[in-house]
Amino acid sequence: KNKKLLEKLHSARLKAGLTQVEASKRLNKPQSYLSKIERGERKIEAIELADFAKLYKKSLDYFIS
Repeated sequence: KNKKLLEKLHSARLKAGLTQVEASKRLNKPQSYLSKIERGERKIEAIELADFAKLYKKSLDYFIS
């Protein structure tokens, strides 16, 4: 299940036309933060997922279904 979420996060970022650097800047986080989340080295909190959803213009349901 977690792997599916990570794939969706990565895919949504690419569809939004953002690099990890651009996305992390908009989230006010270091690029390493985003890299670790996408690689599954760092857990993602619900509130963070909401931030990603907003940035990538996706609903929360897109990531959790």
